[in-house]
Amino acid sequence: MSISQLAREIKESPTLAMNEKARLLKEKGESVIHLGAGEPKDKVPIEAVLGASAKLTTADIRYTPTEGIPTLIKAIIRYTEENYNKIIGPENVIVSNGAKHSLYNLMMAILNPQDEVIILAPYWVSYPEIVKMVYGVPVIVTPEDGRFQPRMEDIIEKVGSYTKAIIVNSPNNPSGVVYSADFIAEIVAFCEKKGIYLIMDDIYHKLIFDGKKAPSVYQFSKDDSDSSHIIVINGVSKVYAMTGFRVGWVIANRKITAAMVNIQAQNSSCTSVVVQAAAAGALMGVQSGVESLRLTLQNNRDVMLTELNAFTGIKTVKPDGTFYCLPDFRAYSKNSTALSKFLLEKALVVTVPGGEFGMEGHLRLSYCGSIKEIMEGVARIKWALDPESPNEIYIGDRKMRRDWK
Repeated sequence: MSISQLAREIKESPTLAMNEKARLLKEKGESVIHLGAGEPKDKVPIEAVLGASAKLTTADIRYTPTEGIPTLIKAIIRYTEENYNKIIGPENVIVSNGAKHSLYNLMMAILNPQDEVIILAPYWVSYPEIVKMVYGVPVIVTPEDGRFQPRMEDIIEKVGSYTKAIIVNSPNNPSGVVYSADFIAEIVAFCEKKGIYLIMDDIYHKLIFDGKKAPSVYQFSKDDSDSSHIIVINGVSKVYAMTGFRVGWVIANRKITAAMVNIQAQNSSCTSVVVQAAAAGALMGVQSGVESLRLTLQNNRDVMLTELNAFTGIKTVKPDGTFYCLPDFRAYSKNSTALSKFLLEKALVVTVPGGEFGMEGHLRLSYCGSIKEIMEGVARIKWALDPESPNEIYIGDRKMRRDWK
C-alpha cells in the first residue's frame, strides 16, 4: 500500500496522542491525572444549548451558505466591533469547522508551493504541519535569549523573498505569555510595509489575567482598505468552553474570504447548521460565563505556580493568559518526549512534550482541570523527578515507591 510523501511527513498530533494514551489507561482503571488537556471543564453556555436545540427541533437541518448562516455572521460582526473596535462587513467573514480548519483554508488561499510562513516559537503544534500540508515552508523563529516573548530582530533576520505570512498567537499556546503592545505595533507596521500577511490567532484573547488585555492588531493598523494584510482567526472553543462544537472563523479582506469560500465549498461545503446556531447563541447571549471561566483559570494558574515554585530545578515563566504554562525541566531531562513518557508511565500524569512546540526540554502543563488534579499532578511529578521529595507516594489507592535515580 502506497502512502503519499506528504502524508508521511505530517506528524501525529502530540496532544491527541497523549489524550488517547490517557483514555486507554483510564479504561484499565488507572488513576490518571491529565495535565495535558486543552479544553476547559466549564459547562457550555445555556444560550448555545438552546440555539442548537431550537434548530434541531425544527427537523429542518440542511446545507447553509458556505460562509456561514446570517445570524452567526451578524454575531461575529457585532463581536468584532465590541471586542476589537473594528467595523467589518459580511464579506469579510467566513465560518469553518473550528479554528484549525479556518487556518488550513487560509493557508490554501494565500500560499503557493515553497512560500514561507514565519512561525514564532513556542508555537501551537499544528502551525508547521498545516503549512506543510499546502506545500508551504514553515520557518521557525526562536528568540536567542530563550524568552517566550519574540523579538523583531529575530523575525526580520528570517524574512526573505519567499516570506508570505507571519503567524502570531497571543495569548500564546503553550506558554501563556501575552505579547506586549510595543511588539504588536512593531510587527503590524513591519507587515504592512513589506506586504506580508499578519495572521493573528486570537482564540484565547479573553482568557487573560491580572487586569491585563491583549493588544488588538487593528488599533495599530494604518491600512483600512480592502487590500489589508491583517487577518484574525477566532472561535468559540476556548472562551466559551465549546471545544466539541468545532466552530471557528476568519476575518480578512474580501479577496481572501472569497477565495476561502471557494476552497471550503469544495472540501466541506459548510459548517453544520446546528453548531452554527449554538455558536450564534453563545456570542449573542449573556457573557458572564466568560468572566467566570477567566477567574477560575487565574486562580488555577496561581495554584499551579505555587506548586511548581516549590519544585527544585524547575524554571517557570508566569502565564498572562490561556490555561497553560511551559516550565523548563532541563534540570532533569533535555528530551521532553522521553520525560513526558516517563511521567505517564511512572506517575500516571499526562503532560505534553515541549519539543512539539519548538521548546525542547520544557513540558506544557494545563491548569484547566480541578485544583485537586493540579496539586496532586505536580506532587506526582515532583515525586518522580526530585530526589529530595519523599520516596513513597499514593497514586490512587496504591502506595508507590521510587526505585530509580
